[in-house]
Amino acid sequence: MMTLYFTPGACSIGIHLLLERTGLAYERRRVDIRAGENREPWFTALNPKAKVPVLRRDDGCVLTEFPVIARYLAAAAPEAGLLPTDPEHRLRADELTEYLVATLHMQGFSRIFRPAKFVEDPAGHEAVRAQGRAIVQDGLAIVERQIGPGGPLADIRTVADAALFYILFWTIDRAGLTAPPSCARLYAELRASEAAERVFAAEGITP
Repeated sequence: MMTLYFTPGACSIGIHLLLERTGLAYERRRVDIRAGENREPWFTALNPKAKVPVLRRDDGCVLTEFPVIARYLAAAAPEAGLLPTDPEHRLRADELTEYLVATLHMQGFSRIFRPAKFVEDPAGHEAVRAQGRAIVQDGLAIVERQIGPGGPLADIRTVADAALFYILFWTIDRAGLTAPPSCARLYAELRASEAAERVFAAEGITP
């Protein structure tokens, strides 16, 4: 059986949701990053990058990196319909996933949640957070053009939903930012699903 190594509320929540949506059999293993568990030998033996998500497959092989894990799971459960068969839709879903992870997460939310990574002086942290909020809000405007009316992924559920879920969870529930209309509607839809209810319950996250 597969094992998901996750940290509550981290980006791994998107993979957690994807596992619940696909119905694939898996186990969970919590990794307490605040306590430094991701730096302990047992975890770095799985993932020397010392971060989540990590997926240990049925054969014992390990996958890391959010987009790779998401595509693997979507391909493993084609009946879920999250890996587009249309080549253009698949390219756009991959493009969106990469943008969400590489730009909104790594450039935007890294500044919002961990400003000390960018500026050591606490006096500069709020300016860094402001930069992060601008990156996220500008980025969501681009995302809106992809998933909103007339966009290439309008009304198409894809593997990119896994990344959208955690980015919008951070945007709306964690950072208190306003998401564009189509993004907000999608998050509300995903948030209200039985799959999300199971994920939040398992991770101990309350509304």
